[in-house]
Amino acid sequence: MARVAFVGPPDGVSAALAERLRGGDAAADALVLLGDDPAAAARLDAGTETVVFRPRALPGRGPDLEAAAGFFNALAAARPRRLVLLSSAQVHDPVHEHAGHVGEETRPRGRNPIARRWLELEAMAAAAAAGWGGRLAVLRPATVVARDGGDPLGRFLLRRRAFPLAGWGPSLQLLAPEDLAAAVGCVLDRDADGVFHVAPRGVVPVRDALRLAGARALPLPGPLLRLFGRAGGAELAYLRHPWTVGDRRLRALGWAPVRSSAEALLAAAGRDPAEAPVFDDYGMDERYIAAYGRTLFRFLHRAYWRIEVRGLEHVPRRGAAVLTGVHRGFMPWDGVMALHTVARGTGRIIRFLVHPCLVKQPFLSNYMTKLGGILACQENGDWVLERGELLGMFPEGIHGAFTPYRRAYRLGKFGRDEYVKMALRHGAPIVPFVTVGSAEIYPILGRLEGAWVRRLLEWPYFPLGPNFPFPGLPLPSKWHTRFLEPLHVAGRYPPEAAEDPAVVQAIIQEVRGRLEEAIADMLRRRKHLFWGSIFDAEEGPVPETASAPGGARP
Repeated sequence: MARVAFVGPPDGVSAALAERLRGGDAAADALVLLGDDPAAAARLDAGTETVVFRPRALPGRGPDLEAAAGFFNALAAARPRRLVLLSSAQVHDPVHEHAGHVGEETRPRGRNPIARRWLELEAMAAAAAAGWGGRLAVLRPATVVARDGGDPLGRFLLRRRAFPLAGWGPSLQLLAPEDLAAAVGCVLDRDADGVFHVAPRGVVPVRDALRLAGARALPLPGPLLRLFGRAGGAELAYLRHPWTVGDRRLRALGWAPVRSSAEALLAAAGRDPAEAPVFDDYGMDERYIAAYGRTLFRFLHRAYWRIEVRGLEHVPRRGAAVLTGVHRGFMPWDGVMALHTVARGTGRIIRFLVHPCLVKQPFLSNYMTKLGGILACQENGDWVLERGELLGMFPEGIHGAFTPYRRAYRLGKFGRDEYVKMALRHGAPIVPFVTVGSAEIYPILGRLEGAWVRRLLEWPYFPLGPNFPFPGLPLPSKWHTRFLEPLHVAGRYPPEAAEDPAVVQAIIQEVRGRLEEAIADMLRRRKHLFWGSIFDAEEGPVPETASAPGGARP
């Protein structure tokens, strides 16, 4: 391989990169190690084919743009054939709308000041390389954890005392220095250009990361952390919302991380990586679900709403399926109770696609994420079904939750057809389900509309009713839930039918018809809002034979 120069701050991460460039498949004919100051570029000669540049990261600010600008300007004299820039996955904003493990095709918005500085660094590198006619490869690694590493977030996790944000617990991707070095070597070996995300296997929630690293954590609200100078607002955002990335392009080149996020963290903390636990990629916690299933959910199901359930035998005990329901009552308690019912009766967990507003606020974000809520988008739905899991969604979308009480049991427009397309693509059955009674816990008697509501709350309306302004207090009522016979689309249509609008609409109408028929039948049988059963006695009791998630009995 041609002559390579590495430019970066003198720390453990740079040492791992230099060691990888000296040996292995990416061995350079001559490796030039330079400091990270702008004068380093002046010491390069015309024989340098490739420059690998790792900028210094400033606490709470992102990359040192001033030093980087001076380096790029001086680099023009050497005119290397290619430039490899080590940027950061922090280029993606940590926001509640973050869909998950986004790919390189996702364009960063740069709303967070730190994310914006990383974007500016990449733009500066692109302009500089274009100016001297060089090629550019940009690597965006996740947080690199090392005792003497330059990543401020990595250093935060390895402190003896840490102050995370109270009410928040995003999942972090933590990369071993050796895996980053191998990624750089892979790009050099393949002579690849473009943008590449560098992600480890798996994730670690913030609180679990601090526990694994042996730190004493004291969660504090954001205003207190800013008041005492522990972190700035831009930096705190990376401990509030997720910013995880996918690395499909780099894996297509043949690279694969050796260590998981938990293993990388344990190694950096001086502990045995073999002790690393495995965490859910989207933050779901089966122990959390089981604990609530033994306490709050059990009370709500049996005593407060006295939920009767029929048709649970229609929920598959294995394999992928799409559970399609009707959401009423503003807050998603009907979805939570469906989750509890299915977990109690089958031992399986429904991952519901949720609106971003449900993960926008502290504590509620933790709650919804640990229950398996995953941001509503096609990629996330496909991820669930590819793993053979249960996907839950409400095709009326958020508008169904804001249906006025006078029309509570009339179906609105099905604004989403993705559930049908996903079911067709994966050959998964569609299981419709209906709950009668949940609309009474948050009766919506009126609605305020306007651009200010959508801007501030991300809701289509502000609901008015007896619960408000205290929507956290649901009213008591008597619930009945019925799971209907599944539509086995795999036996009727090929996966390609997902691209046929006529087929998709036909299935939507069939699902809608079944839901409307079930609602009408259940309302006809209901005699009172607060007591009495609408199910025939011969239909049998609710099955309770399966173990709850986490190995606990319900």
